[in-house]
Amino acid sequence: MYGSVKDEIAATLQEIKDAGLYKNERELTSPQSAHVTTLKAEALNFCANNYLGLANDPDVVAASKRALDEWGFGMASVRFICGTQTLHTSLEHKISEFLGTEATILYSSCFDANGGVFEVLFGAEDAIISDELNHASIIDGVRLSKAMRYRYKNADMSDLRAQLEAAVAAGAKRKVVVTDGVFSMDGSYAPLDEICDLADEFGALVFVDDSHAVGFVGDGGRGTPELFGVMDRVDIITGTLGKALGGASGGYVSSHQEIVDLLRQRSRPYLFSNSVAPSVVAGSMAALELVESSAEKRETLKANTALFHSLMTEAGFELLPGTHPIRPVMFPGEDGARQAAQIADHMLGNGVYVIAFSFPVVPRGKARIRVQLSAAHSEADVRACVDAFVAARAAVG
Repeated sequence: MYGSVKDEIAATLQEIKDAGLYKNERELTSPQSAHVTTLKAEALNFCANNYLGLANDPDVVAASKRALDEWGFGMASVRFICGTQTLHTSLEHKISEFLGTEATILYSSCFDANGGVFEVLFGAEDAIISDELNHASIIDGVRLSKAMRYRYKNADMSDLRAQLEAAVAAGAKRKVVVTDGVFSMDGSYAPLDEICDLADEFGALVFVDDSHAVGFVGDGGRGTPELFGVMDRVDIITGTLGKALGGASGGYVSSHQEIVDLLRQRSRPYLFSNSVAPSVVAGSMAALELVESSAEKRETLKANTALFHSLMTEAGFELLPGTHPIRPVMFPGEDGARQAAQIADHMLGNGVYVIAFSFPVVPRGKARIRVQLSAAHSEADVRACVDAFVAARAAVG
């Protein structure tokens, strides 16, 4: 029976390869860090979400080890049966205090968090108004809801107003504006102050996935709501423990008490997924404590980001504007995808690990290499990365 299916799948895989879109996984033989080793060589890592360099931080690792001894390896249960330890509730309270929300609920990933909200809160008589560049997990989560769906152009407040007006005209009861805090392919921020103003005007809730911001954006690292001065105006925040906050796994929804209480009762990814492992919870707690106790890593990250942007601009590369440590290096035009891929491969061969992105991950003709800076990078690391770009451009053309 599998014979014909096998041939069809093989043909699909070949089509992906022929289009230059096949994703090869490069195996690391070291811990995640600014400096890693692959099966072939050592490399400077400029493509991880390890913004604060905490993925292999000694304090985070030590906290995780202690939790293994004290709390065990895994929960072997979902939260409402016997999968809740004091560790889990402690981290939830800690996240709420940090973000200034009433309550928080942990998920196995932010993908699950985004997949578990919309079906619970929004039905057929409601409207979800979503930015066109929102993460795939938001898109999938919205699909699970029977709510009316509206999409507005990326960070375009005129179009957001038009979609809110359309939702009102359609008689929508509950309305929610949904956006990433940071758009991960561009390194750009959603204008949350303007979004909150429009939401207030139209009586809508505001939902922000702040995965690429919490821990290092804003004066206290509290993310894009802090950056835009709207911490008390965002109703639902989702985020991850898998990026700046230790980089392991797990996600959360942080919101009003009633919303979190209802998610505990009806959110399917929460109800039917194993609890986050105790060692991950403890390590994430330690990471959050490091974020709260010092701004040094955030300042280092800002300096590294500014230095990279300045040096690359001086070297004649086209970068998207912005200050976020996601710094896309653009290779526009019909030949851009090939050039970006060849430059990334050349750089890895010379000890700098970056990844090229092209259609359909990004719009056609807007290929790029997405560089991600970390507080764990030294100034010499940043300069080495720029030098590798220059050398690869000269070699590739």
